[in-house]
Order: sequence, then structure tokens, then C-alpha cells
Amino acid sequence: MATQVLELAGSFTFEGHRLAYTEYGAGERVVVLTHGLMFTRRMHAPLARRLADDGCRVITLDLLGHGESDRPTESWRYSMPAFGVQVMALLDHLEINRAVIGGTSLGANVALEVAIAAPERTRGLIVEMPVLDNAIVAGLLTFAPLLFAARFVPFSVAGVASVAGLVPHGSQWVDVITDTLEQQPAPMAALIHGVLFGRIAPSKAARQQITVPTLVIGHQRDPIHPFGDADTLAADLPDAEFVQARSPVELRMDPQRLTEVIADFIHRRYEDD
Repeated sequence: MATQVLELAGSFTFEGHRLAYTEYGAGERVVVLTHGLMFTRRMHAPLARRLADDGCRVITLDLLGHGESDRPTESWRYSMPAFGVQVMALLDHLEINRAVIGGTSLGANVALEVAIAAPERTRGLIVEMPVLDNAIVAGLLTFAPLLFAARFVPFSVAGVASVAGLVPHGSQWVDVITDTLEQQPAPMAALIHGVLFGRIAPSKAARQQITVPTLVIGHQRDPIHPFGDADTLAADLPDAEFVQARSPVELRMDPQRLTEVIADFIHRRYEDD
């Protein structure tokens, strides 16, 4: 029978802005998880609880412009390297020297940025659905219309947010979707602009210099997170393990297999030190 996992919400100020996070469990095996673009830390709550029940201390972070963190309207504040710095600021705030850094989609790329900027702070990386060159066209087709709407038809974004705010909370994935839809036009436009027109991912040459052990999770049939990007990343990294998910939603809807793979990877990263 699973024990009740301790959950503690917190926040800290970084460069004048509030960043929100939640801690799950306690222990020496520390994991930090970050979310996809326009999602929130809530998306990783089920995985965090499972890993905490396995003896890990897991911290989920709302990056700037997401969830309960502040949402400034300057696009220059949003970039993959800047998000990586926010993860390192979280480690400093919690006085954590090193951790396994993981994430999904945008969060996957953020983990790579941490490994490049501060490899000494990382025990390992968990990279699910990385976004590299093969995803650029699909990403533009998906998010450019949202940028246009936020800039030039802001009432449409505000209207969707108002409707989403009326949906009752209490269901994990309903809450994740409504969190994503509750956007403010100006910060949303700044976020998408900063991400789309900044560095999406480290260059191939930079990726080949990442020696941190990495678990790469990819899947088929997803143009924004194409299998080729995950496969390419695993080939680029000197110390990578590649796992193919059965579908884009396996870790969310049928998580047992991938959760066991992730837990085993985390255990080995701490045993190896």
C-alpha cells in the first residue's frame, strides 16, 4: 500500500520575479522536473508522486511565464538558456548542489541547457520529447497563430481564459488543460515570441560535448516532438540511453513501464557517484 507523499508548495524571487515550485517527498535522490511550453508544473505531479513514493525528493518548477510564476511582458526574458538559469536558481534556493534534471518538450531542452551551463550541478538528465531541428516547421505552424492572436486579437485569448476559469478543478488532466488555457495575452505573446525566435536547442556540436548521463524518451506520430529529434539527440550525446514510448501519452495515461525506467535511471545516477 502506497504511503502518503509529503507535498510542499513554495516560491522564491529570482531577478525580481516570483518562481513557484512544489516539493514531493524527501531523500538524497533529488530530481527537478520542468514542463512543456504553456503548460505548468501540475503536468508532472503524478510522476513526481510516484518517484517520491520510491524514495526520491522531486521538485516541479513553474518556469517564468507559466503557472503560478510571474508572467512579465518583455519577450527577452524568455529563452531556453534563461529557463536553464532559473532551474539553477531553484537549486541554489533549496541549497541543492546536484540533482537529476528532467523535463518534457520545452522542459527537455531546458535540461540540456542546464547540462551545458553547469554540468557540475547535474547527476543525470531525463529528456522526454526533445525539440530539435525536425520540429521547427511544426512548432511554427502550431504556435505562430497563437502569437498572432495574442498580439492582434487579444480579446480571443482573454475569452478562452475566462471560459477555462469557469471549469471546476479537481481532475488531474482537466486541471492541466485549464491551466494551459488560462493565458493573459501580453505575457503569452512575449513567451511565445521569446521561445520561437531564440535558440530552440543547443547546436549539434554543443550537444556532443554533454557528458552527463542522459535518458532520452521519444515516440512516433508527433510532428512537434518527432521521433527523429529524440533519436538524433541520443546519437549526439556521448552517454545516452534511448527508450521509445509507445505513444505521446504513455507516460501520462499508462505510466508504469516508463516510470520504472525513469526510477531505475535515477537510482543508478546516485549509485554511480
